[in-house]
Amino acid sequence: MEIRSGKLTDVVGITDIFNFYIENTNARFEEIPFTVKNRQEWFSQFSNDAKHQLYVATENEVLLGFACSQQYRAISAFDDTVEVTVYLAKGAKGKGLGSKLYTQLFSSISTYGVHRLLSGVALPNDASVALHKRFGFKEVGVFNEYAKKHGQYISSLWLEKALNVESAL
Repeated sequence: MEIRSGKLTDVVGITDIFNFYIENTNARFEEIPFTVKNRQEWFSQFSNDAKHQLYVATENEVLLGFACSQQYRAISAFDDTVEVTVYLAKGAKGKGLGSKLYTQLFSSISTYGVHRLLSGVALPNDASVALHKRFGFKEVGVFNEYAKKHGQYISSLWLEKALNVESAL
């Protein structure tokens, strides 16, 4: 298994993973699957030498998951804050890949002036909440029934973590 920076050629596999969550879970709020073209545009925000990065886990050239740090809000007040997320392919859960991806991501972005990491987890998702807490994220609060998908209201737990070199390792 390899953890490496994401490449444009990974977008097809990333799109497949996103679409699994869109079509089968409430982890993504979209109701219409993404297109590869849409995800190629999304991919353009990432760079290996900036605070917005994307890492993938592969095995035998099969994409098993990804983690990324993205802009939280498009105003300068939030320049030192990133939103992080991790997604795994259906058969890749429970193997420690989420931890490996986050370890690489947090270590890599720690030198780019990131002060705060945020993550929102659609509930229920005990595995994702546990993963974030293992990395030192603290619960900030719950947005109760603030989203609706397929006629069902969804709540999300929001978590935060201060990022510095010591906490990234």
